[in-house]
Amino acid sequence: MSAPFEAAPSATLPAAGLPRLNRQLRPVPKAPVRIVHLGLGAFHRSHQAWYTQQASDAADWGIAAFTGRRPDAAVVLAEQDGLYTLVERADEGDSFTVIGSIVEAVDGADLERLSTLVAAPETALVTLTITEAAYGLGADGKLDVNAPDVAADLARLGSGGGQPATPLGRLVLSLAARRDAGSGPIAVVCCDNLSNNGTVARQGVAGFAQAWDPGFAAWIDANVSFVSTSVDRITPRTTDKDLAAVREACGYRDESPVVAEPFSSWVLSGDFPAGRPRWEDAGALFVADIEPYENRKLWLLNGAHSLLAYAGQLRGHTTVAEALADPECRRAVEAFWDEAEANLPAAVDLQVTAYREALLARFGNARIAHNLAQIAMDGSTKLRMRAVPVLQAERAAGRTGAGAALMIAAWMDYSAAAASFQDPLGGDVAAANRLQGTERTKALLAVIDPALAGDDGVVALLEGLCGTVAGHSAPL
Repeated sequence: MSAPFEAAPSATLPAAGLPRLNRQLRPVPKAPVRIVHLGLGAFHRSHQAWYTQQASDAADWGIAAFTGRRPDAAVVLAEQDGLYTLVERADEGDSFTVIGSIVEAVDGADLERLSTLVAAPETALVTLTITEAAYGLGADGKLDVNAPDVAADLARLGSGGGQPATPLGRLVLSLAARRDAGSGPIAVVCCDNLSNNGTVARQGVAGFAQAWDPGFAAWIDANVSFVSTSVDRITPRTTDKDLAAVREACGYRDESPVVAEPFSSWVLSGDFPAGRPRWEDAGALFVADIEPYENRKLWLLNGAHSLLAYAGQLRGHTTVAEALADPECRRAVEAFWDEAEANLPAAVDLQVTAYREALLARFGNARIAHNLAQIAMDGSTKLRMRAVPVLQAERAAGRTGAGAALMIAAWMDYSAAAASFQDPLGGDVAAANRLQGTERTKALLAVIDPALAGDDGVVALLEGLCGTVAGHSAPL
């Protein structure tokens, strides 16, 4: 376990004169690999890797983390022996902690190493932060085997010698290696922001396996546990100023630090047939029913983030703190929160009032520059989880659902105004934006939820809300 430290300032030394962070400079022991992670990024390093380091049995649990699309993060981290600095950024100042739980940082395309590690009997867990879009599920909640990237991976797997390119294809290939090695059961722990994310991961993995080899799919059903989680820690992108802050405070060069808020939360539900670290030592909560906690976080935190991302940028803001300080954005968030809270179970003590107050304080932390453009990415997938369930519940209860609908309307406006629009269904969004009037509204809504697009009342509600986020007059 490692505690935050303060080192002698080095502001008088040029960066080139400082030593590089590594295990020679900071003699942090390497734990044996027992966790394989797919999706080496800032959030994994601020969250799951941090929790693993805080566990009382951390010496037994090393992480081998694999990148996604690009190898860059692994290259930089490998040069530091897996070490990096976690900068906890509070209102009163920063604290710095060296994290050493990642003992291997590997290019995600290195499928030989991935398969070797997942097949090893010592490996107990595969954790995932591969983004919502990477699970490849359609609106029906099942794997879309006709999606180009999925179909291409299935063809590669079917050839017997191909190299899958998607995270799920790579995971399925490595799980097949574990079956062939006879290494026994394993847990897959999804840490992406998805409702019932363990089921989502199961659907994606099982769908891949079933389409490739039904016999292998049966092995997965009997031997792979899919754990659902609710994860929470605001982790903005690292900037050059953050690298300089680490140099000045710690006296070394770290080319891969991570900045995060002091707050963190992790709720887990599921079986760990091969064991797990004592994450509860760092505050993780293990529950039988995770859905109420998932929805509290997905709707109140992530939903508000998406609403601020679209409405805030339309009104000229760039960060969460800036957008929340805008009275119009603040009112929109509070209205959506009222709707979301009305649909959370009263029987579970979720402490929603305190949770909302804490979110306002966290969002208002101007020292955490959480960029709205980053949050705005992949909106078609995110809104399916963050806005649609609240809107549907409100309509079913006989209420308008205008708070949730405004989030979708702001996304529609943003999709037409943004100079750069990143979304897995960007082609469909662009095609919809070439239409006019009601046809455009229906087409955009169908990208998120086809059933809602067939509801004339919802379409009319959205038509009335589109264009009402005032304050934008030029393309973003």
